Amino acid sequence: MVSVRALKWLVAVMGVLILAGTVTLVAVIVQRLGGGGAAVTTAGLGQPAGTRIAGLAAAGDHLAIWVERPDGQGLVVLFDPRRGRVAGEIRPALRGAAE
Repeated sequence: MVSVRALKWLVAVMGVLILAGTVTLVAVIVQRLGGGGAAVTTAGLGQPAGTRIAGLAAAGDHLAIWVERPDGQGLVVLFDPRRGRVAGEIRPALRGAAE
């Protein structure tokens, strides 16, 4: 005949197994629904040291990043996040410079 002490130990072990299985099941469901996460990529904008990002906006499938250089010049850097590289730059013309 099984003692009460052994029965209590068996119930405790089964409770821990049920808890571990539930946590594993929830973790797998969250991972599959979440897409598993995106790969992290580091990319530079090719600007000199001291340049700061002053603004950011979506521009179609690119990012338009307004940067201000240490020399006071501002420009827009078009960044392609799919390829992880700079697609181009837009430099605003100063008023009166083209006249």
